[in-house]
Amino acid sequence: MAPRKIYWIMSLSLALFLAACGIAERGDPTATLPAATEVPLPATPTTTPPRMISICLGQEPRTLYPYGSPARSTWSVLEAVYDGPVDTRQFTAQPVILEKLPSPVDGDAVIQPVEVTTGQEVVNLQGELVSLAAGVTVLPAGCDSPECAIAWDGSTPLQMDQLKVIFKLKPGLQWSDGAPLKASDSVYSFHLASDPDTPVSKGVSYRTVSYTALDDQTVEWLGAPGFLPYRLETLFWMPLPEHAWKNLKPKDLLTAPESSQQPLGWGPYVVEEWVIGDHITLKKNPLYFRAAEGLPYFDTLVFRFLGEPFDNNLAGLLSGECDLIDQTTLLEEQIEPVLEAQIAGKLKVSVGQGPEWEQVSFGITPATYDDGYAPWGGDRPNFFGDARTRKAFAYCMDRAGILRKPLENQTTIPVGFFPPGHPNYYDQQPIPFDPEAGKQLLDEVGWRDLDGDPNTPRTSLGVPDIPDGTPLVVRYITTQAPLRALIGQRLAESLAQCGIQVTVQTLNTGELYAPGERGGALFGRNFDLAEFAWESGVNPPCSLFTTSQIPAASNNWLGINITGYRNPAYDAACLTLDQTRPGQTERFAQWASELQRIFAEELPVVPLYFRMKIAATRPDFCGFEMDTSARTSLWNLEAFNYGENCLQ
Repeated sequence: MAPRKIYWIMSLSLALFLAACGIAERGDPTATLPAATEVPLPATPTTTPPRMISICLGQEPRTLYPYGSPARSTWSVLEAVYDGPVDTRQFTAQPVILEKLPSPVDGDAVIQPVEVTTGQEVVNLQGELVSLAAGVTVLPAGCDSPECAIAWDGSTPLQMDQLKVIFKLKPGLQWSDGAPLKASDSVYSFHLASDPDTPVSKGVSYRTVSYTALDDQTVEWLGAPGFLPYRLETLFWMPLPEHAWKNLKPKDLLTAPESSQQPLGWGPYVVEEWVIGDHITLKKNPLYFRAAEGLPYFDTLVFRFLGEPFDNNLAGLLSGECDLIDQTTLLEEQIEPVLEAQIAGKLKVSVGQGPEWEQVSFGITPATYDDGYAPWGGDRPNFFGDARTRKAFAYCMDRAGILRKPLENQTTIPVGFFPPGHPNYYDQQPIPFDPEAGKQLLDEVGWRDLDGDPNTPRTSLGVPDIPDGTPLVVRYITTQAPLRALIGQRLAESLAQCGIQVTVQTLNTGELYAPGERGGALFGRNFDLAEFAWESGVNPPCSLFTTSQIPAASNNWLGINITGYRNPAYDAACLTLDQTRPGQTERFAQWASELQRIFAEELPVVPLYFRMKIAATRPDFCGFEMDTSARTSLWNLEAFNYGENCLQ
């Protein structure tokens, strides 16, 4: 109600009251006034005091623009601003603001044959976007495996399969400023993501022929012929507020306050303020599409930045400054005191595994071998070309000991790519710590303990491609992270029991991950053993070990197979898996299993453990669900609650 109207009503009430008093005073002096009647005052409504939740992050975001940074800290905050548009639960997509996910069965994902001609952009057998020309190998219409691929002759009429997908938004969605959220906002987002000034992957954008709003709720995606990805949810672009940002250029959105500091969203909260270096405050969004369910449960959400050190955040949780500390706070490096605090009833701990997995890569084919292997000409000995040697190293690595300390048995040793809980988890036993089995394999290969002294390294005697008398001495490189340095030393000690001498060297990340053309240790393929982490998502990361992904001078050092591992059977299995079409769930599972079987037998790397994701909350907290496949551990923060509300 307007202040002027309130003032007018109060003035009128006062005038009526005074007028009534005046009439009584002027009345008959002998008249008897009735006894005063006590008029009950209206009951004061009881109001629920505002509720606040405080989440402590290990890092402060650099930006809140969704296309401005892939950092986990950015998305921890953005989980409050954008709900979805698609969540991933147990590595399976779940629609949030979409009515459903498209499916070939339902008719909203359709594969249709189309004529293709010279010069047209198509996706070839290897998944590359190319201009169609004579000699290009493609899958013709109706073909979904490498066996029926053809090298086009340049003249025969050719049809290829093209995918069309329909996405439908839920009705009634609104931006936090009240504007309707429309399909055109997703199209706007697609154009932003496709712009050269927007620093996001363009792989799907380049393979998109058209992305069109058919009406306010419906988007149609049409792909390049030959591009039929298994995961259809990757073809939908999260809506962004065209009505608010349309006058800003894509490069300006990276820094504009309205996009990078206070972006509009449709989620449970709205950004209110950002005090750089201290906190971000958000308020409940009354227009949230799940508000009728009573969500979210808090009026105010505060993200605090106490730094990465776990002790800062743990102290904040125990003192009440934080209600939850998320996975960015490096709790895994000090898991023991965190678990002790849980036993004492001071907090609750949630631990998840993966999808990142720590591993030791073998330098199977160093870059110096690319012009021919010359062990007598200065090339490093071919230590790891024989899979038996790699398996011997695995037997001699006490990986289970690492799980006990310092990881407190909170994670497991991988056999394949995927963690427990993944639909394609490879449920086999890992190679155990068995130094005797490792020694036996080394003897088979020709690495002999000639002097009988366990303190000296084995030497070669009849090892193929290695001069006799070569000592089994290798260099183990990793980052300067304390946990990795500790693991390197532990593994060096266990390998020594098998007569393998290991020198551990820690490098800064710039040296370790530098591009191959700048002599980077990993991407320049210049190492013996290297410990770092890879990540597995919904799809197997099979390209990590395919021949075509070996970085070399001949391909400008583009590639991620830093081991130099080569195996035609593995390459073929990966290619077949990549051709799995939407809806072919059984085929996908079959080839994912086959890939992991080859991987486990060949061991281009020794998997150490699935990286832990750890979050801790106050003891009376509820609603938190650790799901390592989700975008962040805060994927469902609208459901967070604490106190008596958690007892209902």
